[in-house]
Amino acid sequence: MIRRIKSLVLFHLLIMNLSLRSQIVVGDVKVPTVFQIEETTLILNGAGLREKYFVDLYVLALYLKVKSSDALKIMHANEHMALKFSVVTNMLSSERMQEAVDEGFTRSTNGNTAPIKNKINQFKSAFSEELKKGDVFDFVYDSSNGTHIIKNNKLITTIQGLDFKKALFGMWLYKKASDLQDKILGK
Repeated sequence: MIRRIKSLVLFHLLIMNLSLRSQIVVGDVKVPTVFQIEETTLILNGAGLREKYFVDLYVLALYLKVKSSDALKIMHANEHMALKFSVVTNMLSSERMQEAVDEGFTRSTNGNTAPIKNKINQFKSAFSEELKKGDVFDFVYDSSNGTHIIKNNKLITTIQGLDFKKALFGMWLYKKASDLQDKILGK
């Protein structure tokens, strides 16, 4: 399993290098228009810049097998997909990110985080080091292995379960969860 995950990360890096020719710019971030998970090629569904109090925080991009603007269908789909989270400021602290993650999971689960509490804590550990401008996180859902959390092209952890994937993607997709929803849905 570890070998397969390492292969996934290496293959992802190769494809990302090849895809640099095909990208868009959001804020100051170059966002590839394709994302590879094993043999599956995902396409950019949409991307946007998250701002708060006139400060640019991060760029988020959503990758799917087929473009869709149906947030609930995307959340519930048990198929390969990915989110690319690119930090664009040094003002987004690890502590603030963990607080935002807690708020996002609470919102996306209608307050019922108890069934996935351990998974949320595992996810939050990916933000234990201070965030800095230029950090890139890939949240890669592989329907047979779970959600891979990759920071700056290094696998941090893998979290099992469609329940976690639904809640994670729901942080940006569920009930107009954020101002990024329309942008990542390509609207």
